[in-house]
Amino acid sequence: MATHPLVVIAHRAEWPGEFPGAPIVSAKDYLTDPAFGIERGIRVFNLCAPFAYQRLGYYVSLLAEARGHKPLPRVATIEDLKSPNLVRAITHDLEALADRALAPIKTSPFELSIYFGRNLASRYDTLCKHIFEALPAPLMRAQFERRDNRWRIRAVTPIGPNEVPLAHREFFLEAARLFFTGRAPRIKKREDARFVLGILHDEANPEPPSNARALQKFSQAADALGLKVEFLNRNDYGRLAQFDALFVRDTTEVNHYTYRFARRAASLGLVVIDDPDSILKCNNKVYLAEVLSRHDIPTPKTLLIHRDNVPQILRELHLPVVLKQPDSAFSLGVAKAENERDIKQHLGRLLAKSDLVIAQEWLPTTFDWRVGVLDRRVLFVARYYMVPGHWQIVRHGVGAGYQEGATEAVAISQAPEEVVSLALKSANLIGDGFYGVDIKQCGQRFYVIEVNDNPNVDAGNEDGVLRDALYREVMGTFLRRLEKRRARLRLEML
Repeated sequence: MATHPLVVIAHRAEWPGEFPGAPIVSAKDYLTDPAFGIERGIRVFNLCAPFAYQRLGYYVSLLAEARGHKPLPRVATIEDLKSPNLVRAITHDLEALADRALAPIKTSPFELSIYFGRNLASRYDTLCKHIFEALPAPLMRAQFERRDNRWRIRAVTPIGPNEVPLAHREFFLEAARLFFTGRAPRIKKREDARFVLGILHDEANPEPPSNARALQKFSQAADALGLKVEFLNRNDYGRLAQFDALFVRDTTEVNHYTYRFARRAASLGLVVIDDPDSILKCNNKVYLAEVLSRHDIPTPKTLLIHRDNVPQILRELHLPVVLKQPDSAFSLGVAKAENERDIKQHLGRLLAKSDLVIAQEWLPTTFDWRVGVLDRRVLFVARYYMVPGHWQIVRHGVGAGYQEGATEAVAISQAPEEVVSLALKSANLIGDGFYGVDIKQCGQRFYVIEVNDNPNVDAGNEDGVLRDALYREVMGTFLRRLEKRRARLRLEML
């Protein structure tokens, strides 16, 4: 499919001119104009830096991915750039190159502007190209410092078009033109070949995705397949290079150590579940709403709300309505509004954290279907019942803790066929990782509520039908991927 470039900036006034061969639109227009949701074959060059989490620039890349567009930067890169530790880890192999390129420079610190992988001074082009390959974003500044007579990359920061000096603008536009008409550089990945699996968990998590007995069953299943297992905690970040695979069994979030572990493991070439892309996509309900709608997946009627269209809720949805923080999980960050006063109260809190909020019609049911999908295959089915007297499967604020509804495992063959097919179709839109798809059944109609990464697998709950075979299936997926990677490495060595 042919692609064409589109430049998105935070506000049209930031760049009064034009880009060669690429129309310019504002972030709000790209996010809210339905025409962009329909159009295909777009390469989105997102110049809305800084890309703060859940702000407009962040959502431009997030929804571009949901729409099947090709954003630069991707959300994974945005997250990488926010963490100096991740930047240093990802660019560690470039320090020898930086030391050679910057050897004549005597003063520290030193800064390089990187425009689509190029610098105004051609002698730095190779270094800039490699940084761009590692962290592909249109406009960046790389900061270097000299320590112990060696140059080190200290940080790489995205910038907006209004931060390009006037003297650089002609070069910047030419670099953009060449990039629009050329091919983006391929990102190189490091590969390892050891069969050692790290399981990341947090003993202090009050709502872990796997209880202690389930973790032990995972370990036993891995051992039976010849995989060595070590349990990791948040202090083991520096040891990731010792492992061949990473299994995240702590509640994932984007601004969280679990994402940093997954991203670092992926950059090292480990087999990772949950992979960082799945964490990014499943942890944001704005992305899920867009991608499910785009592929005609039945969902409750859903609106994307920002400060300027709040009245749309009462015009288009019946009360009560459900309001969701984009990265809500385990029923936290989700509120039911019974009236207009509730809407204003809840939105005041939610919009303080995110520029966009999900408003959704309320579908009352006694349980949600949960379908576990791994490697594009249905693994288990369960019913998650609502807490008695409550409208959610988890009720927080009960004493010092929380209350959960009952879980009932169901044989796949006994679940409604449409539940299984809808779950598989929805999960496959995210990737080939491990997902829990939540579906509501209203009569003979089914609606996908969300696709979760890091689904619960608790001994005594989700394993009620498959028993120990469930744990063997998960570990078998790791083994198959590890063997596939080893075979690929051997071919590359021939």
